[in-house]
Amino acid sequence: MTGPRLRRVGAAVVVPVGLVVLAVVVVLAAGIGQNHVPAVEVFGSLMHHLHIPVGPLPDQVGEDTLWNVRMPRVVLALLVGAALGCAGAVLQGVFANPLAEPGIIGVSSGAAAGASGVILLGGLGVAGYAVAGGAFAGGLVTTAIVYLLSRSAGRTEVITLVLTGIAINAFAGGLIAFFTFRASPTARDQIVFWQLGSLNRASWDQVFLVVGFVAVGIVASMVIARRMDLLSLGEYSARHLGVDVEALRRVAVVIVAILTAAAVAFCGIILFVGLVVPHLMRLIVGPAHRVLIPASVLAGAIGLVLADLAARTIVDYADLPIGMLTSLVGGPVFLILLRRTRARQGGWT
Repeated sequence: MTGPRLRRVGAAVVVPVGLVVLAVVVVLAAGIGQNHVPAVEVFGSLMHHLHIPVGPLPDQVGEDTLWNVRMPRVVLALLVGAALGCAGAVLQGVFANPLAEPGIIGVSSGAAAGASGVILLGGLGVAGYAVAGGAFAGGLVTTAIVYLLSRSAGRTEVITLVLTGIAINAFAGGLIAFFTFRASPTARDQIVFWQLGSLNRASWDQVFLVVGFVAVGIVASMVIARRMDLLSLGEYSARHLGVDVEALRRVAVVIVAILTAAAVAFCGIILFVGLVVPHLMRLIVGPAHRVLIPASVLAGAIGLVLADLAARTIVDYADLPIGMLTSLVGGPVFLILLRRTRARQGGWT
């Protein structure tokens, strides 16, 4: 016997509700911290910055805390979560596999290897932008290598792409281990900390750099949403309906690589967001990508803003690695979702 089916939610509901929830979460997260700013004052400050004079304003200390420390971090968390959620939805759609996540095409391990190499060469003297640049370039280069090596006779088989990604991920892991071994103690600590993931150095400059990549990636994902829906019918049916499957996969891999590389460049590796969020949203809104992608974008943004809030407030006067929290929460949540899915399909095999 299978459990009751969830009632699917359409875009007309999920997008407005998601935007409202995201706005509430942003206001609350921006106000909570060692220097507490009431939510009504956060809202008033936001409105005043939008040239809408509504609501009370915080004092000067609260205003400085809000806009120099909290808001850059909250907005960067929002962008990173949105990027990872979107990347996961696209990758799961183009692979026709709800267990796919951005790391399987090598972008996360490549980014980690690139960042670790830059840290090794320059140690703590390297500016954060150099490390981020190394991470971004490493993610894109690794993804390109995985894609090129997986091509055969002008086609890219999904299983070959996955297996190639596993091999390249292992190689990148070996590079990271070598860089860590060769690094000085201070640089080694920085490599380890970067891989754990953190948003504690977020700035508006980083936000402005990331937002363009994320916006382009989300728009491009929506453009190919209909073709991914057709691909879900099977390769033969999709080709019969006029879809260039190989070109679609190539575009999807590029989109995922850009979104994920931009997401991890400044904050390090953050696991499970790109896997759990689209999987959960698919249960709620269904498989249609014109709804699934915006739902995953909003859910990823909300989830990571909340995760970052927990990272900086769970332990007093400490900033926990956000990647550690997403793994601790995401792992069990994914197991629950997987067990529920298999139970609805008739049990474990």
